[in-house]
Amino acid sequence: MTVRTRLVLAFAYILVTIIVALSVPLAINLGRRAEAEYKNQVLINVLTTAAKIGRESFANLRQLRATTDEFSRQLGGRVVVTDARGIVLADSDGTAIGTQFNSGKRPEIAAALDPRNATATSEIRHSADTDSDLLVTAAPILDEGLAGSIRLTSDVKDVADAVRRTTIGIAIIGIAGLVAGLLIAFGMAGSLAQPLQRLATTARRLGGGDLAARAGHMRGAREIEDLAGSFDDMADRLERASNAQGEFVANASHQLRTPLTGMKLRLESASDATEDPDVRHQLRAAEREVDRMAETVDRMLVTARHVEQGRPVRVDLADAAQATVERWQARAQGADSTLRATGARAAADVNPADLDQILDNLVDNALAYAPGAIEIETATDDAGPWIAVRDHGPGIPDNDQARVIERFFRGRGSPPGGSGLGLAIAREVAERWDGSLTVASADGGGTRVAAHFPAAENVRS
Repeated sequence: MTVRTRLVLAFAYILVTIIVALSVPLAINLGRRAEAEYKNQVLINVLTTAAKIGRESFANLRQLRATTDEFSRQLGGRVVVTDARGIVLADSDGTAIGTQFNSGKRPEIAAALDPRNATATSEIRHSADTDSDLLVTAAPILDEGLAGSIRLTSDVKDVADAVRRTTIGIAIIGIAGLVAGLLIAFGMAGSLAQPLQRLATTARRLGGGDLAARAGHMRGAREIEDLAGSFDDMADRLERASNAQGEFVANASHQLRTPLTGMKLRLESASDATEDPDVRHQLRAAEREVDRMAETVDRMLVTARHVEQGRPVRVDLADAAQATVERWQARAQGADSTLRATGARAAADVNPADLDQILDNLVDNALAYAPGAIEIETATDDAGPWIAVRDHGPGIPDNDQARVIERFFRGRGSPPGGSGLGLAIAREVAERWDGSLTVASADGGGTRVAAHFPAAENVRS
């Protein structure tokens, strides 16, 4: 999940929490207010209608009932008119004329016909007759005293519609606020995440060997600007250190190689010139020590060149094993050893020169410490392709197997000579291509050192 996505989700969570916390109570309060306003409006209409009815209307019941029907159409509900005793004089439904409405079942009529305090009321209650909720509104008819009452019953659908309209309005406002907030959050997250993404891209380039990669000036929060500046300072120091190391490698190669070459030439000349076999033997032993010293210098210079070089290509490990056998065959015969390649073909994406360096170090190590029959094995398993050098020597103690691939480590009982760098170099070169190096005891005795590589993908360009 990207930084931008995380920021947008966090802002959206906060925004939704705020909107819900504010809109729910607001919707409840506005819904109640809308309901109260609707009830008040109906009550006003009923009071206005009651003011239009007087005692004279009661003298002409036919006219009163026609007027009641007209009021029913205007008010949108059932209209009932009673006299001061609660007897129904007119009913827009025509079903309750002559019945008594001033009873405990209709408290609104009792309130409207209270001779001491006639009161108009409006409330929502459940009707047992219709088995539904109704808005019931009643008001007294006053004409030289209490003349009667008027009662309106209407469906609560209109009230629910009013509340629903209010709720929908709040929901639309909340959704619009959420969308606007998310757009703002996306823009703000982009302004925060873009510099970090740019910095991550630069870091990957720097880690891939592009020492000239820089983040440059970044506009944004002060912390991001400081981070970009610190990163570029670090990259500058890294580039200077790498350049200094390259110069050191070049200088060391020249300064160390030249005297060693001169020493070897002098020893060869002295060995050819002398006729004393003991002296010649000592001089040739000295030559071998110079060769070993030159080899140690080469390995130390290789470990110093840690910057990744070259590009991978598709390499058949079996072909590489056979080429190594041919390259080292003469050396193996001189060490009274045999060298052969076995196993199946296995493809790996690796730099061929680096693969040769790994194999050279492993074979050289086997010839030096376990001369005899040596096999270079190749295969592919579930983890990927691998190539291994197996000897039949005395083996390496279990406690030392994990440490022999460390720099300068030499196990107990190791013969004199050697630098302790061969396996360490092979491990570092394998890791350069996302591989690994393992050391284990071989079946039947000896040691098996294997270089494992990831499964071959398309060759990188």
